[in-house]
Amino acid sequence: MFSIILIALIILLITTIVMFLASILSKKAFIDREKSSPFECGFDPKSSSRLPFSLRFFLITIIFLIFDVEIALILPMIIILKFSNIMIWSITAILFILILLIGLYHEWNQGMLNWSN
Repeated sequence: MFSIILIALIILLITTIVMFLASILSKKAFIDREKSSPFECGFDPKSSSRLPFSLRFFLITIIFLIFDVEIALILPMIIILKFSNIMIWSITAILFILILLIGLYHEWNQGMLNWSN
């Protein structure tokens, strides 16, 4: 048991050293202004390529991801219904959906779902 842990630690140490050395040796020594500027079909850029990003889109994306993952967790519960105790399954499903509804109410109460303001 001890030898397996020792071998795993040695492999971890070796890979860490190799990754550290690879990151140091692969860096370029100079920064070229032309290569780091945005490319617009060979013309000089007319404006900054860094446009301000609306925080609303980011929040809606995060909300979508959270609810999307939760739906992916709810779908297998239908298949498990045949193999599990109905009381435990019901409590788990109701608790899970209740947490989803509380999260949705919180987002709605905070005004994250309103596009008007």
